[in-house]
Amino acid sequence: MYSLPPLLKQPRFRTFYAGRLVSLLGSSMAPVALAFAVLDASGSTQDLGVVLAVHMLPLLALLLVGGAVADRSSRRNVLVAAHLGSALTQGAVAALLLTGHYSLMPVAVLEFLNGALAAFTTPALRGVVPQLVDKARLQQANALLGTARNATKILGPSLAGVLVSVVGSGPAIAVDAFSYLLAAGFLARLTFTQDTNAASYRPTTLLTDIRYGWTEFRAIRWVWVGTLSFCLMNLAQTGTWQILGPQLTRQISGQATWGFVLSARGIGLLMSSLLMYRLVVRHLLRLGQLTNALAALPLLALGAHLHAPWLLAAAFAAGLGSAVTAVAWDTSLQEHVPPHALSRVASYDDLLSYVAIPVGQLSVGPLAQTYGAFHVATGAGILSAAAAVLPLATRSVRRLPHAGPPRPEPTPPAPDPSPAA
Repeated sequence: MYSLPPLLKQPRFRTFYAGRLVSLLGSSMAPVALAFAVLDASGSTQDLGVVLAVHMLPLLALLLVGGAVADRSSRRNVLVAAHLGSALTQGAVAALLLTGHYSLMPVAVLEFLNGALAAFTTPALRGVVPQLVDKARLQQANALLGTARNATKILGPSLAGVLVSVVGSGPAIAVDAFSYLLAAGFLARLTFTQDTNAASYRPTTLLTDIRYGWTEFRAIRWVWVGTLSFCLMNLAQTGTWQILGPQLTRQISGQATWGFVLSARGIGLLMSSLLMYRLVVRHLLRLGQLTNALAALPLLALGAHLHAPWLLAAAFAAGLGSAVTAVAWDTSLQEHVPPHALSRVASYDDLLSYVAIPVGQLSVGPLAQTYGAFHVATGAGILSAAAAVLPLATRSVRRLPHAGPPRPEPTPPAPDPSPAA
């Protein structure tokens, strides 16, 4: 008979997990619903580009502020407030669409606010998990959260497509707004045995807190080396995959193959997250950096003109590796970064990793025109693989210890029966 994982039997983590699952499902539906909503209402791809851009800009601009706020106050309160704000902004977008009052400016402003709220959510989420579970359970907690995130990435877009086709894009956006509201209700019920960041906080200015986060970030060698690796990988890989991936796949194997490639990667992500719940290793960060190199395989397959079976296998392997890396990185941060600075260090990590994405996206087109799309895909794959394993040259990355999941206590042997007198 199936039994719930032990962590989900703990009320506090189960409540948090339910809130994340609901929020992730809504968030995975939102991009599809929003894209169709803007295109249907405006008929303009330019409007869609503006809406997507104004969501990303405040996220990048305010991440450091979000990290400082999460470390200087109750992370639960930050999460509840951010989710309530997201429910209001997405609800307002849904109202504009449902009433037929779409206009670019109000939708762009609302999505700008939604992006700003996400800048406060992301660092707080990184910091709240160690307040809910013991250090020995962090890998399992992150594996369960990764499973929810990857499952909703597979289910959410399909569900959004069905909703849009059946009831329209406005109701689909409303579902996303409701998911934020429901998630806020779950998060509001969280209780901590000790709110370590709030208890140890000494009043300072926000700017001082942000500077202190930079000091902590620079002082931990394996953190900034790993962040540099992610930055280089995002620079080389993300834009190339998003822009050249569909184009080159269509040329090699036909248009329908791209959807199967994305599905294969999603299945790899999901299976690997499930595996990470039980995997026990001594040096988790080292494993994460090694498996991160697998993410380059699809680009190398495209560059080599490999056909659908090989490309599907490469995408599946990339999903496996990426999920291991995500769990390994989050767990390592939560185990080794001081709790009072965790959200700030995580915000620097996120900012320096994400800022490379738009640079890469803008560079792919001109590079492909100059050197050829297949050559760019190959070069990006090689650079990405090299960037993934680069941190292994640093001793602190290779040797970082891992607490690991608690091992089950051995069952004592039954006593030998006493011989009869």
